[in-house]
Amino acid sequence: MQSFSDPVGLDGSNPGGSRPGTSGPGGHDPGEFGIDTIDDHLAADDPSGGTGPPGRPGRRPPAADSLPVVAGAAVAMAGVGAALALADIGSPLRAPFTLFFLLTAPACGIAAALRGLDPLSRAVVAGGGALAVDLLTAQTMLALHSWSVRGGVVAVGAVSLLFFLLAHGWRHRGRSARSRTS
Repeated sequence: MQSFSDPVGLDGSNPGGSRPGTSGPGGHDPGEFGIDTIDDHLAADDPSGGTGPPGRPGRRPPAADSLPVVAGAAVAMAGVGAALALADIGSPLRAPFTLFFLLTAPACGIAAALRGLDPLSRAVVAGGGALAVDLLTAQTMLALHSWSVRGGVVAVGAVSLLFFLLAHGWRHRGRSARSRTS
């Protein structure tokens, strides 16, 4: 019986002298039980030349497939935060979800305008810009004596939507100008 601490086949050394993957402990072939070995995957020919996971050549890694799910969850969480603040519902989730909305909404609007930067720089600049938008919105509303939680959420949402629409308009205008010149 093989123990979990037995290094046979893990580091390439095999004290029994047989090739790993051809005969397991007790003389059984792992393929006989439907078990894939590393040698099976290394020997498989990939005509597409892609670096996808085994069985799905040419596809993205599974971690990249979860990005839209995470983005959707973030949008839902921000939307719930805005809805809880606008409806004035006394929930323990109201404060963290509203804070999440107040940070991510302007950050996404600013990040949409910063397409030319690398991802880390874009995230840092968008995060700093989101804090600036929040602080300037709060300062403006306090100076005008019109501060309220609902008004602050609406103002930050409107500024964020304005940033996003301006970035989309600039990108669309640049594409149409390039198509007319060619």
